[in-house]
Amino acid sequence: MSGGGTDSLSIAVTGVGGRMGREVIEAAVDRGGVTVAVAVNRTATDPVAGVEVGSADRLGERLAAEEPDVLVDFTGPESAVAYAAACADAGVPMVTGTTGFVDAQTERLRAASGEVPVLKASNFARGVAALRRAVREAAAALPGYDVELTETHHNGKRDAPSGTAKSILDDVESVRGDLDERVHGREGDAPREAGEIGVHARRAGDVTGEHEVLLAGNRETLELTHRAGDRGVFAEGALDAAAWLAGRDPGWYGFDDVLDADDAGE
Repeated sequence: MSGGGTDSLSIAVTGVGGRMGREVIEAAVDRGGVTVAVAVNRTATDPVAGVEVGSADRLGERLAAEEPDVLVDFTGPESAVAYAAACADAGVPMVTGTTGFVDAQTERLRAASGEVPVLKASNFARGVAALRRAVREAAAALPGYDVELTETHHNGKRDAPSGTAKSILDDVESVRGDLDERVHGREGDAPREAGEIGVHARRAGDVTGEHEVLLAGNRETLELTHRAGDRGVFAEGALDAAAWLAGRDPGWYGFDDVLDADDAGE
């Protein structure tokens, strides 16, 4: 395979019973030129936006029969790894926004990327991509400033801190070699120590997702914040990623690759 992008896109969607699986199907139905060829869930699920939902146990069989251009996954780490293996067997590219992977699971995803293109991202909002770039620039431009990160999500989110928060922390550490210890919350006698980045995860109500980075020092503060209004923004970004990934060579990709291609006018 070579190239990328397509005027007509056929997708498979996993985890259709979950919040993001439903959002992806609804966004696909609303977007011209996209067909949902396969929709699966681990438990019986009613049709979503008119799309019938099958059993995830038959995913490999369905991928082989329908030959979708890309599979889009927002499930859990163990499920995502299993779906990646099915994609590798069927020759179907995979976009995953699943977070919470341990190193061994990430390695299994990377193994699948040797057979098919795999695009993994902790967040598909374009604003978050802009936030991460701004954080890297600000952290590099403000040496010695303290850094604190706070993220807020709905009360059903399982992993903490969020995958996006971890990516932002990686960004800070990549440009600030003096910050190498992540301190999660503070309690009791807990003054800031050298090398710390404060990390705070909040879970409440139906908050879609908020990430705030605070940099403070030299009698000034800088706050960089992203708030997602609803999950549709993530679904739209995932479909953008799927359209870009279709037809590409096997390999390991990220959402920045999609945005960089947009910037270059590809």
